[in-house]
Amino acid sequence: MQIGVVGLGRMGANISRRLMRAGHSSVVWDASPAAVEALGKEGATAATGLQDLVGKLSGSPRAVWVMLPHGKITEDTIDTLSGLLSKGDIIIDGGNTYYKDDVRRGKALAAKGLRYLDVGTSGGVWGLARGYCLMIGGDADAVKHLDPIFAALAPGIGTIERTPGREGRDPRAEQGYIHAGPVGAGHFVKMIHNGIEYGMMQAMAEGFDILRNRASDKLPADERFDLNMGDIAEVWRRGSVVTSWLLDLTADALAKDEKLASFSGEVEDSGEGRWTVEAAIEEAVPADVLAASLFTRFRSRQQHTFAEKVLSAMRFGFGGHVEPGKK
Repeated sequence: MQIGVVGLGRMGANISRRLMRAGHSSVVWDASPAAVEALGKEGATAATGLQDLVGKLSGSPRAVWVMLPHGKITEDTIDTLSGLLSKGDIIIDGGNTYYKDDVRRGKALAAKGLRYLDVGTSGGVWGLARGYCLMIGGDADAVKHLDPIFAALAPGIGTIERTPGREGRDPRAEQGYIHAGPVGAGHFVKMIHNGIEYGMMQAMAEGFDILRNRASDKLPADERFDLNMGDIAEVWRRGSVVTSWLLDLTADALAKDEKLASFSGEVEDSGEGRWTVEAAIEEAVPADVLAASLFTRFRSRQQHTFAEKVLSAMRFGFGGHVEPGKK
């Protein structure tokens, strides 16, 4: 199957690569000519702009996957594409867009006869090798048409044990992708996923900060422990209840440098945490942990603790997020 991909950053380029490895073809474009040229050398069809990209897509319906930062650049790109595509064609937004923007955008595109899918995409810089967990919102027929694309991007069942009692349920969830609901549902589910991620990361970061500070000279001498952070992270990976990919990334960072000296501890938030807290307020749902983890990221930009360095290390591990240098 052929698909256009706009935006060849950390995830967009690897989405194209994973699709090509599965036998699909990609027509690609990015504002960076070097990024386009690199994918072209790997087998993608290089485009010189959005009009050229659409022109090089064959068959019907045509589909274009937009993988850009949320905000004006995505809005402008989708608006331009909507004037180039034809009735029945499909626009996919795989970035971290606010779900309410999806709802608005989906209605506007439907009025033009275009179909719109919002795809929450999790996997970060590891997606090429591990696959991407996909949460899809939009028209069911469009999702069905693009199932070969989603199946190729998803991780598949792999070695994870099957969940008892799932017989007769949608098999796509076991493969790592779901049709979550109508337009907006995909990014809403991904938004909550990222909110939970904030809380999990914060709990782990605070725990390691407590462990590290057990050697403080403010404590009684016989209650001080000079603990090895790297070894603790490693042993927890081996059968403990808190085993997780986030712990894997933490162990990897601590094995390289137990003091995490290369990380500033200044932790950014990319929007989804704020939106998750806003949704909780709209629904009157208590979200103490998620709200606190978001506010901690705000505070980290004023003063830093070892916990924030752990957060920075995890964010770099899964998403390649580079924090500001030490001040």
